[in-house]
Amino acid sequence: MPNSRACVRIFFFLTALLADDLFADARSDPNKYNAPLQTGSAMILPLVLTAPNSSRLFNHRNFHRQLHKDSSQKPNARMRLYDDLLTNGYYTTRLWIGTPPQEFALIVDSGSTVTYVPCSDCEQCGKHQDPRFQPDLSSTYQQVMCNIDCSCDDLRKVCIYERQYAEQSSSSGVLGNDIISFGKESALGPQRAVFGCENAETGDLFSQHADGIIGLGSGPLSIMDQLVEKGVISDSFSLCYGGMDVGGGAMVLGGISSPPDMVFSRSDPVRSPYYNIELKEIHVGGAPLQLPPKAFDGKHGTVLDSGTTYAYLPEAAFVAFRDALIKNLQNLKQIHGPDPNYNDICFSGAGSDPSQLSKSFPKVEMVFGNGHKLLLTPENYLFRHSKVHGGYCLGIFQNGKDPTTLLGGIIVRNTLVTYDRQNQRVGFWKTNCSELWERLHIPIAPSPAPASSIGRNSASDGSPALPPAVLPDSVIPGEFRVGVITIDMSLDVKYSDLVPQVTKLAKYIAQELEVNTYQVKLLNFTRKGNGTLLQWGVFPAGSSNYISNARAKNIISRLTEHNVHLPGSFGSYQLVKWKFEPPQSRSWWRKHFLDVFIGLLVAVLLSSSTFLVWYIWRRSQAVGRYEPVNVTSPEQELQKL
Repeated sequence: MPNSRACVRIFFFLTALLADDLFADARSDPNKYNAPLQTGSAMILPLVLTAPNSSRLFNHRNFHRQLHKDSSQKPNARMRLYDDLLTNGYYTTRLWIGTPPQEFALIVDSGSTVTYVPCSDCEQCGKHQDPRFQPDLSSTYQQVMCNIDCSCDDLRKVCIYERQYAEQSSSSGVLGNDIISFGKESALGPQRAVFGCENAETGDLFSQHADGIIGLGSGPLSIMDQLVEKGVISDSFSLCYGGMDVGGGAMVLGGISSPPDMVFSRSDPVRSPYYNIELKEIHVGGAPLQLPPKAFDGKHGTVLDSGTTYAYLPEAAFVAFRDALIKNLQNLKQIHGPDPNYNDICFSGAGSDPSQLSKSFPKVEMVFGNGHKLLLTPENYLFRHSKVHGGYCLGIFQNGKDPTTLLGGIIVRNTLVTYDRQNQRVGFWKTNCSELWERLHIPIAPSPAPASSIGRNSASDGSPALPPAVLPDSVIPGEFRVGVITIDMSLDVKYSDLVPQVTKLAKYIAQELEVNTYQVKLLNFTRKGNGTLLQWGVFPAGSSNYISNARAKNIISRLTEHNVHLPGSFGSYQLVKWKFEPPQSRSWWRKHFLDVFIGLLVAVLLSSSTFLVWYIWRRSQAVGRYEPVNVTSPEQELQKL
């Protein structure tokens, strides 16, 4: 089982210490907390649109335009999603806080209602991706002072927060108010907002790589509620998580016009404090599970949580689903899971190409209360076995004795999910989330970029240095297929200091380029003055022999725009040059088989002849040798072979 299981962000927090009217005084006096508002703006987090099949008649170009405007004509802002659901256990986006801006990687969590980052004076915070927030370095930071509507630190007279999660992690600290920026690709300008400045964190929150959490749930401290209260975005947001082998994706804060074939389910804010849907049935292989009518309506009902990795069903529903799945499998062998600490249900023999899994695993459909159906492909309920090639494990588990149905991120991979809070509904649309963001090429008038995100282009060989997602087709002609991307970069870190960190560096680069770790390989590694020159190869994923042009453009644009963020221990990088290699028409073994065979044959012949010469010499030494009886021969020195 991947380490991401420890990162599951099951969001039922046990304490909520802040009342809903926490900011009543702010509403009565807007100037108290808020900078001048940019009305008519909203924000989006990166989406990339590709229909699951070519027969879809939907006009993607028109939909891209609609991503910038919702039905209320409020332009959306765009924010990219990073990381991978099962490798990391979560998806993150970038947020900037303060003046000048300080950058943070925050877990996208629809089950949390507070956005928080580690504070510089935190004595119980882990080591995360970015430096901690330093309030003293922000000229616009304000503490949220105690009033009757918040939990108060009586000693310091400041508002505090505390959140605890079902996987036994927790976060606590003080509340601050500062300018929050959403990146240079966002049409929504910087806004004042209240956030948590952590003084302590435990469990997974302490050990995770990400800095903190961006809370998208419903509540006065939610970033969504604060922006909606200002009137700068519509009361809606959307998430789109990448697929099994790719990761990345997009998030939208604000409304978008729905694709015509998006399916909806009612979401009842009174039924549960969490985002929920009316799940009535689950079909496996075309047949409904034999369950009571309210099987998915216990306790909180059926809840969506973007911060949870897997899905969890009530006991009876899980048993029925598991049995129906196994019954529908063809020619697969059940095997042990990758982690002996978990009793995972796994199978082998399905091959390594995710697009072909539907040939081995049955289709699954979720049926909503209005009769609409959402098709789940195998990547929506399986994860790769980390130790068996072609092995897969069930990513749906029993939710203990809790009757709640909890649907985590695995269920909505490659699915655009719109949380339409204004109309109390949730929409689902199958698409390629990893490409959705890359296909947004429509220019927008961006808000001022945070100072820390300004790019430094340094392609010394004349390679084009263009912003992300706008590389022209002339860079990679449409008919050209990219087999390998070769990247030469220099780091201002000593060669000797970097040697033991190369493997870790490759992982960070893969994460920033939104590819799998195994796709990034070190090709060359040399000293360069007081720094180091490295050459990397980015290879195709899985069994494919090429990288899509859209993804290749995105990789290069991120490097040339200096949007690859590495931990401070690696210093800063400069892109020296890059180039594309065409895919190999034959595998390496087929291409070099004759050379390898001849080499092995020569080696065998040389070894045989050497042994023969040695054997003849030893025999010649033994002939004619005379040793008297009962005379001990002196020990012979061992000869070097």
